Amino acid sequence: MRPTYAVTELLGDGIGAELSDAIHVLADALPIRLDFIPVDLTLANRRARGKAIYDEAVEAVCTTKLALKYPTVTAEESPNAVLRRRLDLSVIHRPVYTIPGVPTNFTRPLDVDIVRIATGGTYDDPGRPIGDGGAVSLRIVERKPVFEAARYAFNFARQTGRHVTSASKHTIQRATDGLFERVTLEVAHQNPDVGHKIELFDALLGKLIMTPEKYQVVLVLNEYGDFLSDMACGLAGSLGIGASANLAFDAEAAVRIAMYDAAHGTAPDIQGKNLANPTAIFLALAMLCIQAGEPEVGRAIKESTLGLLRDGVRTRDLGGTESTSSFSAAVAAEVARKLKPAS
Repeated sequence: MRPTYAVTELLGDGIGAELSDAIHVLADALPIRLDFIPVDLTLANRRARGKAIYDEAVEAVCTTKLALKYPTVTAEESPNAVLRRRLDLSVIHRPVYTIPGVPTNFTRPLDVDIVRIATGGTYDDPGRPIGDGGAVSLRIVERKPVFEAARYAFNFARQTGRHVTSASKHTIQRATDGLFERVTLEVAHQNPDVGHKIELFDALLGKLIMTPEKYQVVLVLNEYGDFLSDMACGLAGSLGIGASANLAFDAEAAVRIAMYDAAHGTAPDIQGKNLANPTAIFLALAMLCIQAGEPEVGRAIKESTLGLLRDGVRTRDLGGTESTSSFSAAVAAEVARKLKPAS
């Protein structure tokens, strides 16, 4: 009997339905069973059900401990922000790396793990007008998520033999970014075996382009991580190839809840046309399988997906001719081949 893992599947908007179909095609090829529990987070259902749909989503994710989320429209609220706050998801980990064969304007090799505080900044405050000629937004930085993100970044760097760069504007944003750097330095002092340096965030953006090999694990606040992740994916060739983990931790620093998603948006312009690129959601599934305790399966998904891209089997956004369904079938077949038991 195949090992079974319950996974909350958070359904989304735009190309979300096509990505879900692609995931199920791939899941059927695995030597493990993923028992998907769907929760409809489409905009229409959020508007119809209000807070109740988030209650359902939170209950499901807290039960399964693992979730896969498809892109959702941000309208009245950001589902990502709501879920991160409700589930206490304090850390976003987004690996971004060069994929051989994927067309890009950037010619340097890139391999960076972006660790982003998942809450706070100005994203937790919608802002408000001041009279007719101004506006204000409150910037929020809390010690606990900064500590958890820093601890995760240093632990990950140790496990992978890498070093950490923390980046902010602490010389200007002395209260908020200053708190971030102080907490990070506390964690750095607790991990003297892991290399650590501090950069100003604006300088980091330029240096990452000029000398990407100098950056391995980059720890940043919420907005900065959002900006940096999209820029890094653009350097690697496409927002469609970026996946991320959203993590909550227990008191012993073990991952308590993990929600995986694609970095890109809902792409309504190609909705229903069988053109969506499922690379990012496949890489998200690979990360989920590793977290579930199936590293061989996770590696097979990642290697199969990237290997096909390298060999020219790509969707149209990456210069290929494959549709969503044909690329999904090709990845599923390659994964099945890699994981086939020896006769």
